[in-house]
Amino acid sequence: MISGAQGSSSAALGQLQMQQAQRNAEQAEQRARALQTQARAAQQEAVQAQSNARELQTSSVQARGDADSARRNVSTLQSVGEVNTQLGALREQIANVLAPPAAETEAPAAYTNAEGQATGTLINVTA
Repeated sequence: MISGAQGSSSAALGQLQMQQAQRNAEQAEQRARALQTQARAAQQEAVQAQSNARELQTSSVQARGDADSARRNVSTLQSVGEVNTQLGALREQIANVLAPPAAETEAPAAYTNAEGQATGTLINVTA
């Protein structure tokens, strides 16, 4: 009888060990699935981060181009300002050259007629 009890207790022990091994396998499988889900999520985040990095790189290149263009515009505007200043000075010089001398801008001298009278200085408006 003892050997029968030992046999059935040995069978029960074997069955308990089998159930424990199955539980361990199921838990390991659950952990594997959870880790795989986390790995997929991390990979998706990495792909998104790479995409964001490419967009930032593109924006950086565009911003650099905008800055270069703005610098060229500033330089152009400075050059245009200098040219306008020089043109203003040139216009003034030309105006000074073309302007009649100060003596010529005075009232013309009166003419003397054959009788020695000054003419052309007074206008008779009475009729």
